[in-house]
Amino acid sequence: MTSSKRVQDRSKNKRVHDLEIATEKLKVISKILNLFEILKGEQENIMPLRNLDQHRKQINLPKPHKISDFLRKSPKLFELYKDHRGIVWCGMTEKAEELVEEEEKIIEKNSDKAAECVTRMLMMAVDKRLGLDKIAHFRRDLGLPMDFRKHWVHKYPENFRVVQPFKPYDEGEYLELVSWNPNWAITELEKRVLGIKECLNDGDHVPGLLSLAFPLKFPLTYKKVYRYGGKIEHFQKREYLSPYGDARGLKAGSLEFDKRAVAVMHELLSFTIEKRLVTDYLTHFRREFVMPQKLMRLLLKHFGIFYVSERGKRFSVFLNEAYDGSELIEKHPLVVWKEKVLSYVGYRGKKNKIESYEEFSNTEDEALNDSAADGSDMEIEEDLRTKLCPFQGSGGKKFIEKLRFTDTSEDDLMQIRDQYYYYYYY
Repeated sequence: MTSSKRVQDRSKNKRVHDLEIATEKLKVISKILNLFEILKGEQENIMPLRNLDQHRKQINLPKPHKISDFLRKSPKLFELYKDHRGIVWCGMTEKAEELVEEEEKIIEKNSDKAAECVTRMLMMAVDKRLGLDKIAHFRRDLGLPMDFRKHWVHKYPENFRVVQPFKPYDEGEYLELVSWNPNWAITELEKRVLGIKECLNDGDHVPGLLSLAFPLKFPLTYKKVYRYGGKIEHFQKREYLSPYGDARGLKAGSLEFDKRAVAVMHELLSFTIEKRLVTDYLTHFRREFVMPQKLMRLLLKHFGIFYVSERGKRFSVFLNEAYDGSELIEKHPLVVWKEKVLSYVGYRGKKNKIESYEEFSNTEDEALNDSAADGSDMEIEEDLRTKLCPFQGSGGKKFIEKLRFTDTSEDDLMQIRDQYYYYYYY
């Protein structure tokens, strides 16, 4: 908290190095999982390397960085082959396919909990419905399967249903709440304060005014909290409407309105498997969850509750209380699985311990190339030997000779921006 009215560069004292490291890890795994999904959609889980170029936006690997350079950083997960026509193919290794199958089992096992979170999001929505396109942004964060729009949404008819309420003007599909569950209308913060591990089994519970203090965790290097101690204490003691209460009567910009918005964001982040979201996704739900237009200002204003990380072109917001250093205190099975995937990223002929993850980081700010950036991925074919073999088995592992890459020097790392834009109290 501060009294400045200007949008200034965030002080380095407010940066949390551990959560910046967590951001780097999440960016790496995001690229890997995008590649998994793309390859899973192909026959035999393989596709020509040149065809991956059309998926650059999904992978988040803009030009001039080479997709082949990124793939060869993880030879335990991805294989490159060349057929008799000189076409280079990309596929998943057996280990990668095993990991994908493992993920599907974890998602299925935790499907009921994910359905509870989606239902509670609908209960918080002012119209008790949310656009499927918007929920799709939360798919990975909530642990939903890839086909959730086709099959999963119809698996829980007692909780929600797919509707098109605005036809013919709007053909969009929405997920609508079927029945209100009073046992789920209690926030994660309430459960924590009351020592409740599961939702209440009380059919009479009605969400209303709350007066709960949010857990605060400030950067260790930030020494000016005492200046704003009075404001913090006043904010913590202020009553606010439960995120599950009807907020249509609240006046935008009021203190009660803002504190409820903080509670809504706290609840949404609590639903996610990594207690973190891309801020763009939150802004998509401003109307549905009755949140302020200047949502980023509110997130940055309460940096004891939330931490906003700027890496690349998008911002991520973390729930501070959920982390001990760069590690989640309570890890969802999918988080454990992602850490397992990360253990197979990188090679130099020895076991790597990646401390900053900047080597595999988001490419808007960091170089991923071991070789020159100019030229296309297909230049690599000039140095490959060709061997004709028939397709056999998953991923075509036996149909052609695996490409061999020589070891190269470490990537040149670019400086990460130190300037973080910060909105202040006034």
